[in-house]
Amino acid sequence: MANIKEKNRKEERRRIRNKAKIFGTAIKPRLSIFRSNLYTYAQLIDDNTGKTLASASTKELGKKKMKKAEQAKELGMLIAEKAKKANIKEAVFNKGPYLYHGRVKAVADGARDGGIKI
Repeated sequence: MANIKEKNRKEERRRIRNKAKIFGTAIKPRLSIFRSNLYTYAQLIDDNTGKTLASASTKELGKKKMKKAEQAKELGMLIAEKAKKANIKEAVFNKGPYLYHGRVKAVADGARDGGIKI
C-alpha cells in the first residue's frame, strides 16, 4: 500500500512540474495526453480561458483489432483532424507524468503526420 501511495505522489509531482512549464493559448493550445489501462485520451486545451478546444479518445476509433500503440497513432491523426476543423495548426505537447515512448510517442507522431506542428 505504501508503494502505491509513493508512486501516485511521484506521478502527481511529475504532472505538476510538467504543467508548470507548458502553457497553451488559443493559437497554440496544449495537447494533453491521458493514458488508462484500456484507452488513451487527447485534448487540445486553451489555458487562457480554461476551455477544451478539441478532444478525442481511442473509444471513438471503434472495436478495431489493433495494438494500443497503433490505436494511439490513429488517435493522434484523429485529434489533428479535429484541430484542422478548429483552425489550429500548432500545439504544445504535454506528456503529463508519462515517459515519451510507446503510446504517448505514438499520439505525438500521429498528430505530426496529421498536420499539427508540435
